[in-house]
Amino acid sequence: MSGTAELLVEPDRLAAELDHADPPTVLDARWRLAGPPGRDDYALGHLPGAVFVDLDTELCGRPGAAGRHPLPDPAALQTALRAAGVRAGHPVVVYDGGDGMSAARAWWTLRWAGHREVRVLHGGWPAWTAAGLPVDTGAPKPTPGDVTVAPGGLPVLDAAGAARLAAADSGVLLDVRAAPRYLGEHEPVDPVAGHVPGAVNLPAPEYVTQGRFPAAEALRARFAAAGVGGDAPVGAYCGSGVTAAQAVLALHLAGRPDAALYVGSWSQWVADPDRPVATGGTSGR
Repeated sequence: MSGTAELLVEPDRLAAELDHADPPTVLDARWRLAGPPGRDDYALGHLPGAVFVDLDTELCGRPGAAGRHPLPDPAALQTALRAAGVRAGHPVVVYDGGDGMSAARAWWTLRWAGHREVRVLHGGWPAWTAAGLPVDTGAPKPTPGDVTVAPGGLPVLDAAGAARLAAADSGVLLDVRAAPRYLGEHEPVDPVAGHVPGAVNLPAPEYVTQGRFPAAEALRARFAAAGVGGDAPVGAYCGSGVTAAQAVLALHLAGRPDAALYVGSWSQWVADPDRPVATGGTSGR
């Protein structure tokens, strides 16, 4: 499931699907690293029938030594998804405030949990409203779903796996944070600046613009320029596994559904003072 139509949906196509007798389940995953919570945005307006899911408390585990957005407890995730109306084998569409990051993490989480039929609304909430499509302010009460969470639907890297991939002669570990964070010049969130030794910097704006992806050919060319080629292993990390989930989505669009996510990312890496930290270097390969 790596074709564009199976991963992304444009607003007009989704609007038509929502008119069907059995429309897809729509999840509003709006989130900010800092600022008002996404639930406030949801209350002001959302897609018709959309149910809000909280990235911090429902789609991820509690922050700690495993990172700021670790893997969720499968039982807790199953409860949250069922409460949102997610049904086994039934399509889901996720969207966010437009940058595509939290929607991609929601997409990744559902796919990791074994639910394959999930797409991201391309361009998110801004694309929907720009198209003049209907907006709702009510709080829907979905029929409880019956999805069963079965972890392992997408590959995951732990810290040791990330270190091995970064050090390998073949394969690439992508660090998709901004270059100053990768270089160790500036770290606004985590306590230590730098990167996993051997990781290659490919900042997210180089392959996605305001939540919208270029064509698969352009994505393949950009990833190839960063050293991603053939069938050699590839993984991605960021600060806490949110932006990197978007990188994994981009890699799927480029034809690499085997791309792994280092979920703990930098926030987990630096939680252990014995892990090495590199600074300097150059962006890309």
